Amino acid sequence: MTIFWVIILGIIQGLTEFLPVSSSGHLVLAQHFIPGFSQPGVLFDVVLHFGTLFSVLIFFRKKIFHIDFSYLTLLIIGSIPAALFGLLFRTTLENSFTQVGAILGIQFFITSVLCFWIDKLAGTKKTISAGDSFIIGIGQALAIVPAISRSGATIFAALKRGIARQEALQFSFLLSVPAILGANALELYHARNELSTNSSSLILGFIASAVFGYMSISWTMQLLKNSKFKIFGFYAALLGILTFFL
Repeated sequence: MTIFWVIILGIIQGLTEFLPVSSSGHLVLAQHFIPGFSQPGVLFDVVLHFGTLFSVLIFFRKKIFHIDFSYLTLLIIGSIPAALFGLLFRTTLENSFTQVGAILGIQFFITSVLCFWIDKLAGTKKTISAGDSFIIGIGQALAIVPAISRSGATIFAALKRGIARQEALQFSFLLSVPAILGANALELYHARNELSTNSSSLILGFIASAVFGYMSISWTMQLLKNSKFKIFGFYAALLGILTFFL
């Protein structure tokens, strides 16, 4: 894979991680069209996700520095479903990141429905309970498959529980921190022998993903505030239709 494609994939990951259109689904599609693309497992994808994790840590640094034990507990509770799902179905999930066609298309359609639905929801609660956190975590677990948006699924679950939009979005993004850290640790362990041979590509992909991830967080916050997620509903539906023909 050339440096050009490494940077392009990093940009795609950064822009689509927080916008509710599924970054993993976009990576699967993009990699499908890259001549001769190959990688050890999903290592490159995981490193790109780690770049967007870095952007979350920078964007929400004030909140993270002042996080209290109760909020940290909520993040741990919300992380349990995805951790269990990932450990139990790791091989199946890895294989899904190489598949296009009807299955990927259906997942994009689910993301589309979530985006349209989010615009119709408006919660008021400023405090998240343990039960809320676990339900949001289930949304995150279901979004492990490539083309269901993690941000879309978790924000939708939070709003359905009556949580205010700003709080729902912040919790959704912070909940990605333990999930991505866990995925990185597991994948890096399994692909540790390939790290040295791909170090330059991994670093460039990380940087591109982090920079554009930071930008997309701000855009997502503004679009959610103005109930503009339907834009991504149309976009994800179009991708779903196109994917059926691949």
